[in-house]
Amino acid sequence: MRPHARRGRRLALPALLSLLTCSLAFALVSEDIKKEVKQSKNLEKSGILKKNDIDLKEIVFVIQSQSNSFHARKAEQLKKSVLKQAADLTQEGPRVLLLHQLAQQEGAWTILPLLPHFSVTYSRNSSWIFFCEEETRIQIPELLETLRRYDPSKEWFLGKALHDEESTIIHHYAFSENPTVFKYPDFAAGWALSMPLVNKLTKRLKSESLKSDFTIDLKHEIALYIWDRGGGHPLTPVPELCTDGVDASCATAFRSFLPLCGNPVKKEEIFVAVKTCKKFHGDRIPIVKQTWAGQAALIEYYSDYADGSIPTVDLGVPNTDRGHCGKTFAILERFLNHSHDRVAWLVILDDDTLISISRLRHLLSCYDPREPVFLGERYGYGLGAGGYSYVTGGGGMVFSREAIRRLLASKCRCYSNDAPDDMVLGMCFSGLGIPVTHSPLFHQIPITNISY
Repeated sequence: MRPHARRGRRLALPALLSLLTCSLAFALVSEDIKKEVKQSKNLEKSGILKKNDIDLKEIVFVIQSQSNSFHARKAEQLKKSVLKQAADLTQEGPRVLLLHQLAQQEGAWTILPLLPHFSVTYSRNSSWIFFCEEETRIQIPELLETLRRYDPSKEWFLGKALHDEESTIIHHYAFSENPTVFKYPDFAAGWALSMPLVNKLTKRLKSESLKSDFTIDLKHEIALYIWDRGGGHPLTPVPELCTDGVDASCATAFRSFLPLCGNPVKKEEIFVAVKTCKKFHGDRIPIVKQTWAGQAALIEYYSDYADGSIPTVDLGVPNTDRGHCGKTFAILERFLNHSHDRVAWLVILDDDTLISISRLRHLLSCYDPREPVFLGERYGYGLGAGGYSYVTGGGGMVFSREAIRRLLASKCRCYSNDAPDDMVLGMCFSGLGIPVTHSPLFHQIPITNISY
């Protein structure tokens, strides 16, 4: 195991980015979609794209679900919606699969390892594998109409296209000279692979193992794999696969990332632990206090030096240049042994992390603290060869008290004080059978350089 790169100053924004639009912006987006749809239909009329007679039973829907009870319920609701729409069309129902139920291996969420299963199981009677997230809203008649424009006997990779405005570390600075040229799918809008492409990718997977050690941004990495250094297939943008749903021709839309599950969790039920060290007491801690710290009812600053002016708590663990595993486990022990049982949640943050406590309170209302919950932005390490998933620390890590109790009852600990804490935690929870729960509201780095 080796730690992941942590280059430069990290800025984590675990909050839903507000989409501030005026009527003019809304109109421009709507007109752009209409133009793309019109161009697509013109291609259809000219014979470049022609209608193909496919039925719903030829589409396999894969909901990118998670095993946590909240997410599993959301996925089941979407499955019922798809099947009900199929029944309303008096068509034979499609197969609707929940990703977390397909395989028990750790890396199933990365999708590529499951393609051989899809090829063997569905290639004879299916034309498309359509992937979507649990909050994706699908209009089945419009989706059928959209897919019928693409010949299912050919290799297709369809989706709503995203691109980077500038090269970024999470994409390994790919296409640094012009990052806008590479398109990758917005999973929230849904994306599709034709069965011939699934079969082709399966042959490649069987002949060569997946090489990447780290899974960081899955949608970009899948697009890179399918593109295959220019020898494969680029993403074909499909304007009817939408997230904002501003046009009647949209086959999909996406609900807000911030779920609403009732009253927000009380501030007194969330303990916030900020990791810092003496050299950052003067520049980082004042920013924390001036921005978000006032939203927290319970907060402590953990350092290698006791400073009464902040104040900080010296955990007796020497500061390390990287990793901080010893400090993190000391925080977990302190929380479990010294906080009241009514404090159901622990949030561990770096001193350069920004967070919205109010939005976190809304988010946590969706989760049951009696379950072992380990929540944040999910990364993967060595998933193609028996590795594990983990919550990247720079975006913040959220633990239910039950998750901490089970972790500390085990013998899994840091192999050194400077081991990467987030990766060690991922390895430990994986060994305990406690999955990482991913939320797109947590971010290791800013996401402002992504465009549609």
